[in-house]
Amino acid sequence: MKITAIRAYQVDLPLKEGRYSWSNGNFVEVFDSTVVEIETDAGITGWGESCPLGSAYLPAYAAGVRAGLAELAPQLIGMDPRALDVLNRRMDAVLRGHPYAKAPIDVACWDILGKATGQPVCTLLGGRAQADVTLYRAISQIEPQAMAANLAGYRDAGYTRFQLKVGADADSDIARIRLCAEQMRPGEVLVADANTGWTMHEAARVVQAVRDLDVFIEQPCPSYEECLVTRRRTALPFVLDEVITDIGMLLRALGDGAMDVINLKISKVGGLSKARQIRDLCLSAGIPMTIEDTWGGDIVTAAIAHLAQSTPADFVFSATDFNSYGTVTIAPDAPQRVNGRMQAADRPGLGVTPDRAALGDPVLEVG
Repeated sequence: MKITAIRAYQVDLPLKEGRYSWSNGNFVEVFDSTVVEIETDAGITGWGESCPLGSAYLPAYAAGVRAGLAELAPQLIGMDPRALDVLNRRMDAVLRGHPYAKAPIDVACWDILGKATGQPVCTLLGGRAQADVTLYRAISQIEPQAMAANLAGYRDAGYTRFQLKVGADADSDIARIRLCAEQMRPGEVLVADANTGWTMHEAARVVQAVRDLDVFIEQPCPSYEECLVTRRRTALPFVLDEVITDIGMLLRALGDGAMDVINLKISKVGGLSKARQIRDLCLSAGIPMTIEDTWGGDIVTAAIAHLAQSTPADFVFSATDFNSYGTVTIAPDAPQRVNGRMQAADRPGLGVTPDRAALGDPVLEVG
């Protein structure tokens, strides 16, 4: 089997709630997503998607996905999409870095492998380890009282795990955490995610002020070293996200005892192939994961569902249903939230059928 054509589509994903806000005053109202289609000479087509969280979150931006694809795609025509390790080595040789641009190609090739073998991607990733996966809801950063009020509405939608977008000033963030903690019920989980937004002295103030609460602290500061200082100042459970970029950083963090949980984003690390490597190392090291991505629509949500459902339940801290945040449907048969949980499709590959009308005309076509 050989790759004969690669196409990319640009899709706007407006938010149902109008705006998604996080640390340092950052916000997005319409997400810019790139969908990738890979055709083969066997008549099998694979699909992937990459959607950076704006341009001020990670070293990634929406136009960069498509620029990276323009560099990569001509070098992949004629390759066997089922030879995933060979293909990933080619991508890494052709383009240094930019994992978020490589991710949709890798995911599309997993989709092809599943269709070629008649198996869902979660089977190829190790087997369906649980019946469904627990989802979390990100609570966009607004005034403390309003964030606490929003929590009840998300609970009504079935969520039991809540991620507060903090990372503003220490005083307002302490209020956000304490007010939301008052709303928590037995069995629910609260995470205060600063998304790198605190300086070390702000992080020190916050963890000291909320030390009596049952709350997880996530990625308080920009650098790994700053986060490690904060980790050593608090007994609260600790999550690392933005700084866990590859296996090398994971190994360093494991050696330092730097976290209790990691946030594993598929496009941040370059696709399902490298996400699986990190997942398996976390399983061996006893580190649970939030399994998700930077953002996206139906295809991203499907990839998350397959990786999460092939991971034992004890090690899936939570997962994300990004397609419930937006107003645009890319693939109507993608996984949907049911009572705060989600299942991967049992159809071959990712199990999604993109709506070509929703995708429009390709913005890039090679082959």
